[in-house]
Amino acid sequence: MDTPPPPELKIRAARPQDAETIAALQSLPGFRYGTLRLPYPSPEEVRHWLEAPGDGRELLAFAGDALVGMVGLRHLVGRRAHVGILGMGVHDAWRGQGIGTALMAEIVDFGERWLGLRRLELTVFTDNAPAIALYRKFGFAVEGTHRGFALRDGALVDAYAMARLSG
Repeated sequence: MDTPPPPELKIRAARPQDAETIAALQSLPGFRYGTLRLPYPSPEEVRHWLEAPGDGRELLAFAGDALVGMVGLRHLVGRRAHVGILGMGVHDAWRGQGIGTALMAEIVDFGERWLGLRRLELTVFTDNAPAIALYRKFGFAVEGTHRGFALRDGALVDAYAMARLSG
């Protein structure tokens, strides 16, 4: 059964002044465990990343004043201009409450209806069953396995390459 997001949930674009809040979110053990983020991000590093020009968009989910999740979309160029690459994470204390679903709905809509993207890609650790279920719900399919994809807690872990095709 799908859990609806909290009624007070607001999603908006990230701003440089969000750097400290984003750094705190990215420092949470559960958030970091499911992403490629390194421990101890500084607000200055996050601000630099937010201010850097690029072909990306970061959306933040807030429940009241609390940052509860984020999703990013990087739009590729050239012969892969039809492709976007997604990455996301949800606050440790807010998992299973519809935050991921709300963020995915927004970023898929943005990528496909506003940027005209026809292929959305992501990687997800093979042991992250809740995230895999979320991505499948949005039409993503496993296309392959990256063996020894990333170092996590001192061990190499595998990840699935997943993609969603539209139009």
